This record gives sequence, C-alpha cells and structure tokens, in this order.
Amino acid sequence: MSPLPPDNPSQGDADVLIIGAGPAGLMAAQVLAEGGARVRVCDAMASAGRKFLLAGRGGLNLTHSEALPAFASRYFEQSPAVLPWLQAFGPAEVIAWAQGLGVETFVGSSGRVFPRDMKAAPLLRAWLQTLRRGGVQFSMRHRWLGWDGQGHLVMETPDGLQHCPAPAALVLALGGGSWARLGSDGRWVDWLGGRGVSVAPLQPSNCGFDAAGAEGRGWSDHFWQRHAGQPLKSVALSFVDSQGKRFARKGEFVATRSGVEGSLIYAVSAMLRDEIARSGSAAPLLDLLPDRTLDEVRAEVARPRGSRSMSSHLKSRLRLDGIKSSLLHELLDRSVWDDPLQLAQAIKALPVRLLAARPIDEAISSAGGVRLGEGVDAGLRLRAPALGAQAVFCAGEMLDWEAPTGGYLLTACLASGHWAGRSALSHWREQSASKG
Repeated sequence: MSPLPPDNPSQGDADVLIIGAGPAGLMAAQVLAEGGARVRVCDAMASAGRKFLLAGRGGLNLTHSEALPAFASRYFEQSPAVLPWLQAFGPAEVIAWAQGLGVETFVGSSGRVFPRDMKAAPLLRAWLQTLRRGGVQFSMRHRWLGWDGQGHLVMETPDGLQHCPAPAALVLALGGGSWARLGSDGRWVDWLGGRGVSVAPLQPSNCGFDAAGAEGRGWSDHFWQRHAGQPLKSVALSFVDSQGKRFARKGEFVATRSGVEGSLIYAVSAMLRDEIARSGSAAPLLDLLPDRTLDEVRAEVARPRGSRSMSSHLKSRLRLDGIKSSLLHELLDRSVWDDPLQLAQAIKALPVRLLAARPIDEAISSAGGVRLGEGVDAGLRLRAPALGAQAVFCAGEMLDWEAPTGGYLLTACLASGHWAGRSALSHWREQSASKG
C-alpha cells in the first residue's frame, strides 16, 4: 500500500504508528512527536481515552505522593523492572505533566494525587489538543487485527480492511483484558503469541471475589437481598497465604450479590487470586471492630444480657449491628453464638472464605501480558524472531505487571508509555540516520 496523506484515516505517512489511544499510547505519542517524529495513533473506539474517562468518573486519581522506593514496591515482583520507568517518569513527573496541561493538582489525606476539579475529561481534552498541535494524527474506529502473511498490519476501518506496510516503529498500547466494551479485550494475546512472543495468561486484578456463604457458594438469599451493595466500614482485613506472605490493613469494602469487592479487597486481590489458584480457596480474617481490643470485646460479649437476644446485646454493648451483625449470622454456626468467648474471637477474626475471582471483564485491571524480559527487552521492544526486522514496542497494561489502585495503575501506564516512546524514538532516529 502506498503512503497516504496525513488526513487519510489510516497509517498515512507516519514514521511511527501507535495502536491504542489510552494513557500509555498517548504518552508514547507525546514523547515521539516532541522528538520530531511524525506520529499517527489508531484506536478501535470512536474516541480516545474511553477507559481513562470512565475510571476517572468518581474522581481521577493521577498518582500517589509517597517516596519513590515505597511507590515502586507497589508493583510486587515486577518492582525491579518497573523502577527504571518510574525513575524516568514517576509521580513527580506525572504532577508536572498535568500542570503543564493547565491542570492543577492536590494531595488528598490518603496521599493520593488528584486534579483540583477531580475530573478526567478536562485533562484529556487539554492533552489531545496539545498532541494535535504537535502534529499527532488520529485514526479512530481503526481496529488492529494482527499481521498478514507479508508482515503488513491488518486494520479494520470504516472503509473496510486495510493492509498497511510496517512503519519505522510500531508501539502497541492495547490494554489488558478488563472492560472489553471500552476496547481492552485482550484479543492481541493470540496474535502476539502466534508470533512467538512470550505472554503470561491474562488474569483479573483489583477485582471482586465470590464468597462461600451459608449456602456454600455465594451469599444466602436472606443476606444478599438485604445487604448487596452495602459497605462494611471501619473494618480491618488480614491474610497470610500458604507461602507466608502477609497482608493487614484497615479500610472498607462492599458486599455484592455473590461475594465482596471494594478498595480493601482490591488491595489484597493479587494475593487472594494466587492463593485460590494454589489451594482452591482463600480465607482472609475480618476484624469487625478494629478499634476495640479482643479483651474489650470479650468483656462486653460476656456481660449478662437478661432476656435480650445476642444480636440485641451486641448492638447495645458494641454498636455492632446492620451488615456486620448479618455477616456474623451468615458465616457462624449457631453453636458459636451460644459461646461468648468464641463469638468474641469471631468478631475480631471472622474467616471469610473466598472461592473464585470475579471474571476479568469485571475487574478494574488485569495481570499477565507480555512478559518483561522474556517477551520484551529493557527498552520494551518485542523479542519475536517471527517479526523479523520490524521494531515493535509495547506499553501499558498489556505488559506483565500489576499494581493496586491509588494512582499506581495510571502512573505505570504513563511511565511505560514514556519509556516505550523514548525507545521507539531512538530506533526511528537511528533508522533515519542510516538512510540519510
């Protein structure tokens, strides 16, 4: 296919083609355009940043203010691989970048960093305007379908299939496997795997779980009909997996139709998911009254209650009622309610048995993807002999890393896009110099 003019909805005469108009792809586009490359961004959706906008609907969490060593540790086993990205474009750089777009930020009480107006749309609009002023071209409703037999890129466009010769450099920022309706459907796994790229299976991350309630799987009708959607506030959750890893944190989460979800669950979701894969289930301990000691709870439970029911007694003495009381009824045998010492112990350490992570498309993010080191080199260029001399770089959630919510997800997407963009820019410059 011959080169197309810049306003043609396809690859055009771009030096570098980026597939994926989420944060990672847009950041790569910014680095490349600022470096002098002609850049085109293609995306399957009708507009850029669809998942970014939805994720920021309740308040866009840009990054976190904690020091870089602690920040980098949030990426679990992949922390050493992610650290160089963060050193080049970490939390401080994210804040400066947002401010450069005219977006004021502030640090919340939890250390999270937000835009002053808490909204994603103004930041995205300013970013896209900056990219367009810098010469970046966009081709929306262009879905990449892999390569054809000649190594050309196959694009499904409003005008039908197009087979585009490979550009000087290609950056893939296709997202993971969550929220398929917004474009991150994970279909690229088979296309890259078919080219010999080392890819770890995609799994849900920052996800909810199905619980083993009174009926064995999921909550009883009595429980979920009254409490699905209700939060358990001011609780603490602890978990020790079969390999000795530990987690303990205070927070809140929500009961769902079949189990649990929410910030406290998301924070430990990777450990829970992996433990379920190893052992068939996971049973974190829930402290329903973390501000009271076990001795205090024992003393109050053991007080004479006269003709009152134990539920009324707990409400009166410990202010334990509502969903917390119902959860105790849901998970404890009747015999425990008749034993004040066992009941006090359960209030402070209630086992909540979890059986399965919710499907990946319900998750906030995904784990797995192109393996760091095996699938891509240090510059995030694909290691794939089947691609020949094609220079293909990857960024964002399609790489094999995961992190909790709290600004860590978005920061790593931006940082990996910046890193891949720099690598693609260096490659393009080398190619241009060799031809010149």
